[in-house]
Amino acid sequence: MKTVIISIFLLFALHGAAQIDRDSGFIMLTVSDTSLASLDSIVILPAAQSPNRGRETLIAGVHITGYAGTMFLLGQAWYKDYPRTSFQVFNDSKEWLQLDKAGHVWTAYNIAKYSKGLWSWAGIPHSRAVWLGGISSIGYQTILEYLDAHSEEWGWSWADMGSNFIGSAMYVSQELAWKEQRFQLKFSSHRVSYQPGLEQRADDLYGATLSERILKDYNGQTYWLSVNLISFNEKYTLPKWLNLAIGYGATGVFGGFENIGYDKSGTLTFNRTDIARQRQWYLSPDVDFTKIKTGRRGVKTLFSLLNMIKMPAPALELSGGKLKGYLLFF
Repeated sequence: MKTVIISIFLLFALHGAAQIDRDSGFIMLTVSDTSLASLDSIVILPAAQSPNRGRETLIAGVHITGYAGTMFLLGQAWYKDYPRTSFQVFNDSKEWLQLDKAGHVWTAYNIAKYSKGLWSWAGIPHSRAVWLGGISSIGYQTILEYLDAHSEEWGWSWADMGSNFIGSAMYVSQELAWKEQRFQLKFSSHRVSYQPGLEQRADDLYGATLSERILKDYNGQTYWLSVNLISFNEKYTLPKWLNLAIGYGATGVFGGFENIGYDKSGTLTFNRTDIARQRQWYLSPDVDFTKIKTGRRGVKTLFSLLNMIKMPAPALELSGGKLKGYLLFF
């Protein structure tokens, strides 16, 4: 869960402020209006014509600060209530119907993308900046996994690490092959309304506030593979910004492996194995905002950030062998 909200650790370099939600353990970023100008200069401006040592030092410092800051903040907010332990491995490959693994892929992909943008701004040649972005992403995610490995509540997850490599590799391979992202990873979420008997369980697992539910409730999350069709054949008579997205979500998830829950003493407090845990598949049009032409740098920055999110649109859902349509799905 924590990987979604802290994915763009590079924003620590902006003028925004980081706050900890102590109930959920999530790091929340509040970005001031002036931060857009800073993000614009880092992510959107063309790369320097030659390596700029001052910028290289700055960006290296941004990454180191992000790594160290994450370890400190998570150590204080996420892990402090759980006993520390020696290095341990935990097989969570079948948890949450793999929605958490999709979150790792999405996170690693976006960290690699924005890290590469920072290195390019410093004047690093394209291919080297791409590799640095990918390695930075893996390094950052490995720090999080290391913290999990030394917490009694979790453990080192090879499934998580594999997902991290997939996300980073997806960005790196496309940049090296095409110098653009024809396949993009996006995220969407909506609040789910539960029956009275399930609302308390959802509160316990995912939090009670709207922001917590959006960021943590696997029953409301969807991860998308968004494909820019015209990138493969410019002869198509399609808008350049039009994408086709395939989404993956789940429903009926009220526990990691099954719909049961225990209190701290080990007493069974929740048992709804009668509720089917189902995967959901979606097909929907999407927007590649980077294909929309604009001369305003602030708008380009906004478009770059919006490209992490799947825009609301009509959609088809396949789940439990049944096909369902939505006029607007998010």
